[in-house]
Amino acid sequence: QVQLVESGGGLVQAGGSLRLSCTASGSILSINAMGWYRQAPGKQRELVAAISSGGTTTYADSVKGRFTGSRDNAKNTLYLQMNSLKPEDTGIYYCNADIRTLGGRYGRNWGKGTLVTVSS
Repeated sequence: QVQLVESGGGLVQAGGSLRLSCTASGSILSINAMGWYRQAPGKQRELVAAISSGGTTTYADSVKGRFTGSRDNAKNTLYLQMNSLKPEDTGIYYCNADIRTLGGRYGRNWGKGTLVTVSS
C-alpha cells in the first residue's frame, strides 16, 4: 500500500509564491519518476513538471522560468517552488509517482491534490 500526500496549497496574490510538497509513504521498494500535474477549472489535467530519478526536471512551457521542481530521494519527497504566480496558475495540483512496492507491484500513484488559488 502506497500513499502520496500533497501540502502547501492555498490562496495567494498574483506575483506571490508558494511551495508545494509531496511525500510518499507505505510499502515502497523504489520510486522512479515523479511529477506535478494540475487541473484548472474547465480544463484538462496537464503536466507541470516531471522529475526523473536522477533529478532531471522538465517543465511545461507555461511555467518555465517561474516554477522549480526538485526531489529528496532520502525523504521520498517531491517539491514544487512556484514563483511569480499568475491567476492562470489556479487549479488543483496533483503529485504523481511511479512506485515499485515491497509486494512486487509497479504503477502510477496519485495524491489527492492540493488547491492553489491565485487572485489578481
